[in-house]
Amino acid sequence: MTQFIVFFFFYVILIYTLVVIGSYLFMLIASLIKVRKEHKLDKGIADKSSMEDAYTKPVSILVPAHNEEKGIIESIHSLLNLEYPQYEIIIINDGSTDETLQTVITHFDMQPRNRVIPKALQSETIHAVYESAIHPNVLVIDKDKGGKADALNAGINVSSYPYFCSIDGDSILDRTSLLRVMQPIITSNGDVIAAGGSVRIANGSDIQLGSVLKVGLSSIPLVMMQVIEYFRAFLMGRVALSEFNLVLIISGAFSVFSKSWVVRAGGYATGVVGEDMELVVRLHRFMRDNDVKKRIEFVPDPVCWTEAPETFGALRKQRRRWHQGLMESLWRHKKMTFNPKYGGVGTVSMPFFWVVEGLGPVVEFAGYMFIIWALLTGSVYIEFAVVLALLFVLYGSVFSMMSVLFISWNLDTYPKVSDVLKLTFLSLTEVFWYRPLSVIWRLEGMIRFIFKRSDWGHLDRKGLAKEEVPAK
Repeated sequence: MTQFIVFFFFYVILIYTLVVIGSYLFMLIASLIKVRKEHKLDKGIADKSSMEDAYTKPVSILVPAHNEEKGIIESIHSLLNLEYPQYEIIIINDGSTDETLQTVITHFDMQPRNRVIPKALQSETIHAVYESAIHPNVLVIDKDKGGKADALNAGINVSSYPYFCSIDGDSILDRTSLLRVMQPIITSNGDVIAAGGSVRIANGSDIQLGSVLKVGLSSIPLVMMQVIEYFRAFLMGRVALSEFNLVLIISGAFSVFSKSWVVRAGGYATGVVGEDMELVVRLHRFMRDNDVKKRIEFVPDPVCWTEAPETFGALRKQRRRWHQGLMESLWRHKKMTFNPKYGGVGTVSMPFFWVVEGLGPVVEFAGYMFIIWALLTGSVYIEFAVVLALLFVLYGSVFSMMSVLFISWNLDTYPKVSDVLKLTFLSLTEVFWYRPLSVIWRLEGMIRFIFKRSDWGHLDRKGLAKEEVPAK
């Protein structure tokens, strides 16, 4: 009986791991083809053409900010530096208890403005709207705290333009990123209603007044491993799924949406942890329920720079929050899973995210326990443990190394060869320390989802700039 249980346990983990590896291998190949094809295009010519295009869509950039006083000025400066024909910047002060509001008012000479605010979406009370005397396209909304989703809904109500871009208050954008992330929306003539850009980690780079003067790599292994993880996630997950209109996650740190479609779908859902994934899944569901054919795409080239956690405690809070948000969205829209009414999203994306992303930590944790048990007991099943360990190295490290090498080669991510070599070497160690920790944090997120925990703790920010920005 014991032998049967061990065999069953081993083969369940083995089959699951092979399915995951096969899925990732397919997505990796699809992503490599797509990124390689786009690399041959002259992006500079496309950018110039977009700037001159009379049909370029004006965009409202929404920046929810709760206690972001250390990074908000750099974020606004990066937005003012954007190359884009027509846009407004709306900072939504979501009940900050630090000096976020006053910092913005002081730096940009914000003046209160009377303004009629349409109530297209519900949000907490808005106390005031300010407009900059220096940059008339910069606005600040001061409102009661309601969370990021509520802040974005308030920003949508105040916004003037038909498209909005949501970015995090601790993030900055490359100058051409908005032009490039809007490309699929502009060229599709309305068929694409949302697009997300890639996010990279800014720790270690030289950033001043909202611009990345020099791309650098942090010397902290925990941050370097997150760089690798971002490369892998964006290359193997989103690029491939986007090709088939199956993407369920475009980062809340940098994404663009059609305002009218978001309002029709009910806006951002409040009371959930992962509002960005929730909105994308909700849009897919709304389109299928109303028999509308539209696309949601991921664009690998546009870059948003963000600050990564530098301590295990902060990273743990972030990762368990992400996994809790993933589980919440999958559960809220569980009727879509294996439901042909929802097309590829229902029959491919939802099952994939349930099995590989959602329940993956459970199976992976069981695999690690099996390997440790077999090695410690020296039982006859040690060969099984070796097979699983090799597959975990392939799954957890080799794919990461390939992502680092390919992205560095094609997108000129880091100018120094030594930085690429550091990332390549570190990626081979992932399965021995970073991946097991990540599995445990994601399991915690699953437990918090089961017990409906809503608090997730505060993440301390150092800010992206190396020096304080002097007041104007």
